[in-house]
Amino acid sequence: MSVFESIEKGPPIEVFALNRAFLEDNFPQKTNLGVGAYRDENGKPWVLPVVRSTEIKIASDESINHEYLPVCGTDLYTTAATKLLLGEDSPAIAEKRAFGVQTISGTGALRLGADFLAKKLGKKVFYYSEPTWENHRAVFLAAGFETGKTYRYWDQEKRGIDFDGFVEDLNGAPEGAVIILHTCAHNPTGCDPTQEQWKKLAEVISSKKLFPFFDSAYQGFASGDPDKDAWAVRYFVENKFELLAAQSFAKNFGLYCERVGNLTIVQKSEATAAAIHSQLTLLVRMTYSNPPAYGSRIVSKVLNDPKLRQEWMDCIQLMSQRIISMRKQLRDHLIALKTPGNWDHITQQIGMFSYTGLNEKQVKFLIEEYHIYLLKSGRINMCGLNPNNIEYVAKGIYDAVTKVDNTV
Repeated sequence: MSVFESIEKGPPIEVFALNRAFLEDNFPQKTNLGVGAYRDENGKPWVLPVVRSTEIKIASDESINHEYLPVCGTDLYTTAATKLLLGEDSPAIAEKRAFGVQTISGTGALRLGADFLAKKLGKKVFYYSEPTWENHRAVFLAAGFETGKTYRYWDQEKRGIDFDGFVEDLNGAPEGAVIILHTCAHNPTGCDPTQEQWKKLAEVISSKKLFPFFDSAYQGFASGDPDKDAWAVRYFVENKFELLAAQSFAKNFGLYCERVGNLTIVQKSEATAAAIHSQLTLLVRMTYSNPPAYGSRIVSKVLNDPKLRQEWMDCIQLMSQRIISMRKQLRDHLIALKTPGNWDHITQQIGMFSYTGLNEKQVKFLIEEYHIYLLKSGRINMCGLNPNNIEYVAKGIYDAVTKVDNTV
């Protein structure tokens, strides 16, 4: 009898199972709106030109070797990443109250931060939005948090943020609870608080003595402006919050498989920095020992070179504008078809994803009848739309809404 006999098969991860089903589908008009990756106007993966040219420079640089990096990454990379999030002239960086640690993309940053909060600060309770990215809850519980609770976020009727519910739930949170906040382009809804709403949330988090943990997966990619997309976290830092922030360069650099991330730590003063850094070093050492160099070298070279940085800015402008254009075109097609309901939320949302408001029955219909693959929540990846399939997708949504029971 095998020692592994008692192991049960785990449930499939929805987005990857959906992608597998798409790849195995031979239908000529099949459309993948599930996986969270950018696609160009021909529906193909896009390597940013500035990334490609930087890869060539790195490959031809004979001074580069394959020795270990420092456990927490190189200062050149972590400083550039932290400045991108907090601002080039951030007082927190100048006063050495803020620093970064290289991680295995955004997920690794979330896990490292959660490990630190649970194991070193004894944090036990965390809150995440309902809905949120599916991995938030799993990562924090795996790190040692005992309780994960939700705060209200999506209002199905108005297809926007339930801000009153959001504030009420934060007011009910226990002191010291960790609050996961999406910096911009909320996943999966695409709905972000306004600046005034962020200010109100900051008041509540301060008064209730809660601990903010920002997840920044789409900076620059959402609006095309990294400064605009980082407004919320910068506002909190300017108002003297201590916080953690997870950064990912998967979307805004197109470095999905290179796993390039950064964990930014902001404190009251420089006095605690050495101790925090040492504990994070130990956590990295016992988890994966050392970060990978390749992707971080690309990001570091681009962010630290003014010419390359501008080329990158041009790339994220192009990506964000294509997404905005697809939002408008999808909405216009749905209106032209006289699709029942109001579809303004599609253009009011921002970033890669749109929470369409479609229910599970309608999603099932789209997959089975139209071979349009999307998550059962109704979330679609706007990057999966292009001039060749947008009319087909709009027609599928029209049929799903008019032919399928619209009750959940």
